[in-house]
This record gives sequence, structure tokens and C-alpha cells, in this order.
Amino acid sequence: MADSNDSIPLDTQKIYLGGKEHHVRTRCGSVSVIVYGEQDKPALITYPDLALNHVSCFQGLFFCPEAASLLLHNFCIYHISPPGHELGAAPICPSASAQCADDLADQILEVLNFFGLGAVMCMGVTAGAYILTLFAMKYRKRVLGLILISPLCRAPSWTEWFYNKVMSNLLYFYGMCGLLKELLLQRYFSEEVRGNTEVPESDIVQACRRLLDERHGTNVMQFLQAINGRPDLTNGLKRLRCRTLIFVGDSSPFHSEAIYMASKLDRRFSALVEVQACGSMVTEEQPHAMLIPMEYFFMGYGLYRPCYLSDSPRSPLSPSCISSELLSPESSGLNLKPIKTRVSHYV
Repeated sequence: MADSNDSIPLDTQKIYLGGKEHHVRTRCGSVSVIVYGEQDKPALITYPDLALNHVSCFQGLFFCPEAASLLLHNFCIYHISPPGHELGAAPICPSASAQCADDLADQILEVLNFFGLGAVMCMGVTAGAYILTLFAMKYRKRVLGLILISPLCRAPSWTEWFYNKVMSNLLYFYGMCGLLKELLLQRYFSEEVRGNTEVPESDIVQACRRLLDERHGTNVMQFLQAINGRPDLTNGLKRLRCRTLIFVGDSSPFHSEAIYMASKLDRRFSALVEVQACGSMVTEEQPHAMLIPMEYFFMGYGLYRPCYLSDSPRSPLSPSCISSELLSPESSGLNLKPIKTRVSHYV
């Protein structure tokens, strides 16, 4: 574990619904980590998408009682925020050196070393999924498994690169302006929840919009530039040996990216779940759709949900909704079949 001087506990009595925040100094700057649960349990680390943090990216999943019981029963959760994305973050100094995707992956290693963690389970959304995949490639012995939501693995297409440059210019000249927030909300959510002239936007979109107001444009721009300059990971995907579970909404702008990534992973160790009528942030828009696939994924590690919640009627999924290949004994062991599971919209 790193020397105690490397950590700046903000207030050990200050909690976020039971979690304590630490600032861990790394070679590339300070990183905020919020820890939930008992630290003697296996570790699950999370990494959010662009302009988000654990509240705006994972709160829906952890507020889902069945998912929370599954995750908190088995893991201690370490929510890692990209630099300057944590709650109450100050603006990053414009003169600070820009970080690349490799720097962000290396920061994760320093966080793990600070907390004395060995191999960990990883969960990331879109840009965060890319950083965790890169981390898994660089430090294979430190990753037990990957749960990736609407992930990226290739370098940006010309369309995405241009789109990101537009957002970068908006951030530089206008900060977190209205247009920029609309572009981000389109990145995160399906049209069904974003609303239109006849249907108001949903509560989760309104909450995300308010949380985006707290972000500093310079901080978001740094993460955006790192992701826009990311290298292609395709050639390394076949060599990944950790089990990987991919979720993607069929309305996500990154749907084709997730399908491509699933096709390049080793078929013995990966599975794909497509969620209907959902955008990129399945964790917020349809967190219940993640429950049963995660349960079967964790069974391969000997992890289970508490028995008193194992047959909850809240779950929108039943075994008949999931491909028999995912429920096979093989998938509960070391191998997962590469399947596409269609999950109907949860009402």
C-alpha cells in the first residue's frame, strides 16, 4: 500500500450514502475514489463516461435493490472518477499537462496499489469502458473480469472525431453550455427518455442535466481530448483472457462499436447483451436489464446474490428471456458464449 501521505482523505466522517471519499495522488495528478462496503471483500472498480461520475453514471444501478444486493454482498466498490469529474471538483489548471488514455489507465494501477488491491473486477461505461479495457491489456494480472457498457475499442471514426472536436470547441469557448449538454444527453440516453415536444424528458435525464451543470468545461475537455486521441485496441482483444460481459442499448450511438468489440473478443470468454429501447447508459436507463446476466456472470467466480433476494419479482428478466447458451453450465464456469440477448423494454 502507498504511504499514507499519498492520500488526502477529505473528511473521514463525510459519506456519500455510506461511501468515503479519498484523493489519491498519482504521477499524473490527484484521483478521487469513493469506497463503498467492506474492504476485505473482493474489489469492483467503476469508471464513468465523459463528463460523468459515480452519481450520474452508476447511481441507477446501485439504487436498484436487487443489483445493489448482488454487488454490495460480493464486492467492495471503488468508484474512480476521471480527473476533475468528482463531486465538487475545482477547475483543472489550464497549464496542467494533458493526459492521454495510457496515463488514465496507469492512474488506475496507482489507485489499486494505494489501496493494496490485487486483481479486481472492472465496470465501465463507454469512455470509461475503453480506459478499463486498456488497463486490462496493460496489466492483465490485475483484472478478474470486465463488465463493459456500450464500450469503445477502436480509434475514433472521422464522424466521431469531428463530433468530439465540435464538443471540444464548445467547451473551450462556452463551457458547459446548453448545446453541449444536449449533445452529451444524446450520447447517453435513448430518444424515449430524452422526450420531445409531446413527451417531457424523464426524471433520469433531468437529474443528469442538473449534474452536468456542476462540471467545469476545462475538466471535461481534458478527458474528451484523451478519448479523442485514443489508439485502436483491436489487435489486443483476442489476447484478453479475463471473462468479459458487454451490455449495449440498441439506441446507443455506440451500438456498432460494441458489436464490433464483441466480435473481436475470444468467443470462449465473452458474451454480449443487447437491451432494446435503451441508449448507452444501461446503468441508468434500464439497470434491471443487467441483473440476471450479471448474476450468471458472477457465478463463474463463485459469487451469488443473497438467497433471500434470489427470486425477486422486481427483476424484468426470467431465465426464459435469456439465451440458453448464457445459462449453460459452461457459461457458469470459465467460458461464456458470444451471444446476443434481446431484452425487452422494462415497464
